Amino acid sequence: MKFNRSIILSIIKQASMTLLVLTMLMLFGSHNVLGQKPYEGKSILAVFAHPDDESTIAPILAKYSREGAKVTLVIVTDGRYGVNDFHDHIAGETLVVTRKEEMKCAAEKLGSDLIHLEYHDQLKAAEGYDGHVPHARDMILELKGIVDKLQPDVLITWGPDGGSTHMDHRLVGASVTQVYLSLDRPSSVSLFYYGTPLENIEDADSKTLRGQNKKYLRTTIAYSDEDLDKAYDSYKCHYSQIDPTLTKQEFKNWRSKNEQVIYLRKFEAPTKDSESVFE
Repeated sequence: MKFNRSIILSIIKQASMTLLVLTMLMLFGSHNVLGQKPYEGKSILAVFAHPDDESTIAPILAKYSREGAKVTLVIVTDGRYGVNDFHDHIAGETLVVTRKEEMKCAAEKLGSDLIHLEYHDQLKAAEGYDGHVPHARDMILELKGIVDKLQPDVLITWGPDGGSTHMDHRLVGASVTQVYLSLDRPSSVSLFYYGTPLENIEDADSKTLRGQNKKYLRTTIAYSDEDLDKAYDSYKCHYSQIDPTLTKQEFKNWRSKNEQVIYLRKFEAPTKDSESVFE
């Protein structure tokens, strides 16, 4: 039986092209082929002070959850002093119960696991050294235990500005930083601080109180309209804290001031030893 040489060459060529396409799909398109999301197997631990603080970075928590990362939210305080001008709440245990339920709702909307700790708002600062210091030390040790257990790839928290200079924000951010600095495996986890560029702040005093030069905010995370919708839904869960008349469009306009980008500053460790502060 004789074979046409040109037909054989054509079959070999088609088979080679098919093999090449399959190889490229395996190498570059495995996420789509297998249905795997880009950040499956990665984990983020976001640590903030109060129920509703997570709204600061809510769009990117929704984004990374949507893209397959395991996102865990740690809220440190119970929200007992969260009275405001929008609602006639009384500080105390009843408000604690309300805000815990609101926080569960918000985390669910974002696709995040929730660890809500039991520390008091203001971390018992009014009780002086004997009240506050043991409370704050317990918090740091408990945060260390959570980090050791979950072993996240990424930590996100408040920077030294605390977003609003709130003492709870700044202390929680500093406590997460201390936990990070005390790790014997810091290279396996990255620490990021939320930040606001100077250019996005109009008030001169606020630029100093909470602004950062953009050269430090080198990690910029864009998010989609879908992520923004989830952030709005989670924000509305915090009914006791927000203006109930806030519309989705007003929320989007507020968030769009940052062009649908969250700015983060990565903690960078020294890369070499030095024997002078002027080097």
